[in-house]
Amino acid sequence: MYNRFLILFFLLSFSSAFSQIKLNSGNVSKETRESAITDTSLNKNLNRNSRNIVKNKDAKIEMYRIISKDFDTTYVDTTLTINKEYKFNYLRKDNFNLLPFSNIGQTYNTLSYDFTSKSLIPVFGARARHFNFIEVEDVNYYYVPTPFTELMFKSAFEQGQLLDSFFTVNTTPQFNFSIAYKGLRSLGNYQHILTSTGNFRFTANYKTKNGKYNVRAHSVIQDLMNEENGGIIDEDLVEYESGNPRFFDRSVFDPAFEDAESVLKGKRFHIDHYYNLIQQKDSLSQNTLSLGNIISIENKYYQYKQSSPYTDYFGDAFSSSNLNDKTTLENVYVEANTRYKNNIIGELKFNVGYNQYNYGYNTLVSTNGNNITNRLKGNVISVGGGYKNTIGKFFIQGDFGFNLSGDFDGNFLNGQAKYNLNYDAQIIARISLNSKAPNYNYLLYQSDYINYNWQNTFDNIQTKQLGFEITSKKLINLNLDYTTINNYTYFNKTDAEPQRLKPNQHNGTVNYFKARIGKEIKFGKLALNNTLLYQKVIDGEDVLNVPDFVTRNTLYYSNHFFDKALFLQTGITFNYFSKYNMNAYDPVLAEFYVQNNKQLGGFPRLDFFINAKVKQTRIYFKLEHFNSSFTGYNYYTSPNNIYRDFSLRFGLVWNFFM
Repeated sequence: MYNRFLILFFLLSFSSAFSQIKLNSGNVSKETRESAITDTSLNKNLNRNSRNIVKNKDAKIEMYRIISKDFDTTYVDTTLTINKEYKFNYLRKDNFNLLPFSNIGQTYNTLSYDFTSKSLIPVFGARARHFNFIEVEDVNYYYVPTPFTELMFKSAFEQGQLLDSFFTVNTTPQFNFSIAYKGLRSLGNYQHILTSTGNFRFTANYKTKNGKYNVRAHSVIQDLMNEENGGIIDEDLVEYESGNPRFFDRSVFDPAFEDAESVLKGKRFHIDHYYNLIQQKDSLSQNTLSLGNIISIENKYYQYKQSSPYTDYFGDAFSSSNLNDKTTLENVYVEANTRYKNNIIGELKFNVGYNQYNYGYNTLVSTNGNNITNRLKGNVISVGGGYKNTIGKFFIQGDFGFNLSGDFDGNFLNGQAKYNLNYDAQIIARISLNSKAPNYNYLLYQSDYINYNWQNTFDNIQTKQLGFEITSKKLINLNLDYTTINNYTYFNKTDAEPQRLKPNQHNGTVNYFKARIGKEIKFGKLALNNTLLYQKVIDGEDVLNVPDFVTRNTLYYSNHFFDKALFLQTGITFNYFSKYNMNAYDPVLAEFYVQNNKQLGGFPRLDFFINAKVKQTRIYFKLEHFNSSFTGYNYYTSPNNIYRDFSLRFGLVWNFFM
């Protein structure tokens, strides 16, 4: 009811504003003309007196701007490239380092890690369900000369589909809003793995005509539901690996159970606004001073429900029926900040933050003589700052933060230096230091399963990461990262207690190195796009498991047809990662855990695709994993979970410019 009311409120609030868009020419104030994100053509379109919407022929694609949380600006891209092929998926981003489960909307096993973090306090658990969870830094804001719409469709497995719809408009040069919804329903090829997810997002940004006051806000409502089956039983895996034709219909496999489901829900309201005490006067005088404020309120919960306990895998339960685990988090963050910018000194920022959290459960638990509390409640006061500047060909940027008081200690320091060798190549060096408490579900967890109840006091995880990057379209893209982690936390089971999953903290140092190389080679209308990752855990290989090699190679052909009315790309993509002790998935926690008994991987994945662009529409066809029937039935996405068989997938992305 709350979700429907909020959506209806947004639609009613801004339908009247949209109906008043003015489309005849008129005067624009001097302050508006001097604004950094407006221009003459855009203002002409937004200040007309006619009530009829007329397509603006003066609008350029570069005027449809996308603005990130950190004010980095790009624009709408309607081209068809190989990178668009890599991003045409459920997450809508390149998932090179992720291995999806069999059904779209399920979780992903992680093939490589990035431990860069600015977090000062623990984050919510159930991380295996957060791949499609929209965080604050994932939300963009917009500025467009005419109403803009994007529709995305992709087929799912068996019954269902994936739809992502987006609309944004500037009702005036000062005010923009956007509304979007991504919905998925997919039955899947195996028993009891239905997925049904929805992500609603609304954004608004406004500034006064003189540009002194600026505000950006968003609201996100998310509901991610998965049926859980615990994977395929070991007896049926023997039939799968033998290639028994009776089991080509994957629905005949017996899963561990068919009576469980998990759901992750979240609601967030976020506002970021500031006032310029000293305003930039012209392009030559870049001298500004602003005072700002951020308020972010978020409620989320993870719930696991099961009709009867599955004691063979999870152990005994307190109840013999209707198991219901629900973990909640209420978090409020308030920040006051000031920012000073000068064309010589650069940009300086300082902030003071207040974080109030309430994590836990509604009951107390006593097991094996131990009393487990129900709540972690408290507050943290933090300070932070940042600096960035461009000096000749050098760009330097850094930020820091640390907790002054509260129940958790934490700090971070990030810095990077970039040097432009020429118009094509640049070198980047990075450093990241972070110390924070483990995620909440390591510290406190309650469940109807007896083994899934604990309360721990762990030391802070201390991470140091050094990075070096060279980017060049003509030469090569190279990324090097070296990470050391002290007090690394992880989940695992032991041979002595195979039914007991528990959190652990490594008492040594984990050293993790990775090198990623990317290069595209072109032969006329043919191209070979290559990405190769080599990584090694030098110390701590029994707690952090990754494959040594991950590669993706795409050979494709591109050309225009029918007097350039159609642009076509077609090719084959080869994916491979070496065998390793692949992490196992636990549905009760919605977490992956370390296992060192079974090596999986080492199977090729071949995809054949045909993609086309007609005007502003991009059409995608793919024969996914077409080699599955002749390269061996050994493809797993985690122990007891089989990767996707051969399937035909299709979809499109359709852009509308009014």
